[in-house]
Amino acid sequence: MAQSSRQIQAQAQQQIQTLSPQQILAVKLLELPAVELEDRVRAELLENPALEEGHEDNHAEDEDVRTAEESNISEEDGGNTDYDSLSDYLNEDDIPDYKLQENNRSPEERAEEIPFSDSTSFYETLKEQLGERNLSPHQRELTEYLIGSLDDDGFLRKPLDSISDELAIYSGIEATPQQLEEALRVIQDFEPAGLGARDLRECLLIQLRHKKEQLPPKADDSLLKLETDIVNECYEEFTRKHWDKIQQKLGIDEDKLNLAIKELCKLNPRPGASLGEAVGRSMQQIVPDFIVDTEDDGTIHLSLNNPNVPELRISRDFTEMVEEHTKNKANQSKESKEAMLFLKQKMDAAQGFIDAIKQRQNTLLTTMQAIIDLQRPFFEEGDESLLRPMILKDVAERAKLDISTVSRVSNSKYVQTNYGIYPLKFFFSDGYTKENGEEMSVREIKKALKECVDSEDKKNPYTDDELTEMLAAKGYPIARRTVAKYRQQLNIPVARLRK
Repeated sequence: MAQSSRQIQAQAQQQIQTLSPQQILAVKLLELPAVELEDRVRAELLENPALEEGHEDNHAEDEDVRTAEESNISEEDGGNTDYDSLSDYLNEDDIPDYKLQENNRSPEERAEEIPFSDSTSFYETLKEQLGERNLSPHQRELTEYLIGSLDDDGFLRKPLDSISDELAIYSGIEATPQQLEEALRVIQDFEPAGLGARDLRECLLIQLRHKKEQLPPKADDSLLKLETDIVNECYEEFTRKHWDKIQQKLGIDEDKLNLAIKELCKLNPRPGASLGEAVGRSMQQIVPDFIVDTEDDGTIHLSLNNPNVPELRISRDFTEMVEEHTKNKANQSKESKEAMLFLKQKMDAAQGFIDAIKQRQNTLLTTMQAIIDLQRPFFEEGDESLLRPMILKDVAERAKLDISTVSRVSNSKYVQTNYGIYPLKFFFSDGYTKENGEEMSVREIKKALKECVDSEDKKNPYTDDELTEMLAAKGYPIARRTVAKYRQQLNIPVARLRK
């Protein structure tokens, strides 16, 4: 076992060493949604004078010039200008040409954008709060990664050990669980209180700690101490509403208990879910990253939705200057050689950025096409019940991409269809396999479970055993523990607490 662990670590270290700046750039661009990509491209145009807007009309000629220039420079300064193929992320030879087109329609035929509003996510708001903290670059990097690992409720469900491995393998960032713990405490200081908790108990304790910090000096904190004691020492009894056991355990009277319970019930069990409403940005427009058009005959057209992102090319002025320097190489002074090196660096950076943009485009289209292929019935009919079970691995295998790449594509990106705008995460769900091998969607089972709970007599709610029997009668023969798990995921309490 120890030997296997050492082998895994060695493999991880080897992978980290092969990550190049070009690959890192491609990954960062891949994570950006459409609006942020436009800003990033505009910033690069301002920063790099070798980059300009326009089609690469003379791409082949420019490449010849760059090749000759790079050869001359490498002989003098040992420079290495080879670009990585990013084979870990994409095999371009397997992609049909029509899938690589950014727009497959004329401007007159462009589909009308569907207005879609959404609240500002807690992810965006936390990044704003992160910008106000004085942290080292490494701490900021870890904290930002943890923010991206929070679920929709604002909880961190992943163990820190697993996150440490993810950072090492996929991002080339070394971080111990202790360092991640420190970064997590930074998030737990953010507003609203309770974010970054690993379970509900920790969420409540974080909120109580914030309440204590906000108390004026010499204020009576006896009630706050009692609330903390209930969560710390009587959490199980509190969640099961066993008030008499809490009274006996803490030695308090009923009035004090009722007052403490009333205050505890005011705490937010899902701080991330309510953050969008809290900041008051309920009309933020979502710009879809993809447009999927389904025609009457079932033909599906896919295109990227980035009309405001300009085409990029190497500056012709820079190309001409390189040509002139190359012709006069024999008579070059020290200053001329330095100027030549500057031109080379800027052109390399510009070409690298262009390649990364193309890589992003290819990866996005390949991933989305794989999702369409796997969920074709939905894109043809628009019926949610037609969605089949699908996980990241399924898309990765069909698109011939790494799972981490598919994860980055599906995060914070949207697709416009004939039936509305959906986040890419909408199309992913686990599956449940029957004894006969038939696979069912977990989403479908959860929907049936919710219907059962909604139809129950609130004075006599169904137990998990009864829900199991009802689902089996509807054609969903799942175990009672599975019913309990799905019920918890739907935030439905046990029968006793639903009365």
